[in-house]
This record gives sequence, C-alpha cells and structure tokens, in this order.
Amino acid sequence: TDADKRLLAAKGSVPIGIGRNSHVKRAIIDKNARIGENVKIINCDSVKEAARETDGYFIKSGIVTVIKRALIPSGTVI
Repeated sequence: TDADKRLLAAKGSVPIGIGRNSHVKRAIIDKNARIGENVKIINCDSVKEAARETDGYFIKSGIVTVIKRALIPSGTVI
C-alpha cells in the first residue's frame, strides 16, 4: 500500500519489487528482491563473471542475477 511504501521510505528501505524508472535487461530477479527507483541492471561493462553476493547480485555468462531478498538501492547501476 502507499502507507507501507511511505513507512519503508522513512526507514531508508525499499518495497518488494522493481522501482519506478528502473531498467532491467538480461537479468534474473529472484523472489522478494527489492530494487529501488532509477536503478539500471543492464551489465553496462559487459562483465562475464562476478561474485557480488554481498551487494545482492552476481553475474554469470554475462547475465545478472539479483539474489533472493536482496536490496538494490535507488540509483544503482550494474
């Protein structure tokens, strides 16, 4: 609900789902992931392999996977 979104925003968190003006290309988003607004998950540097689980994602064969219950803050570019 809108009230839930306001409460999460006040705590510095992000609701489950993909935020406004975010772009996702060649990616897998696992369940209960939280992706903020204006996020770009597009593998802009064409990275083939990367282990960034502490940041909430990894890249394998050029495909970004956002892990379960990850939080990708607003404005992030992957």
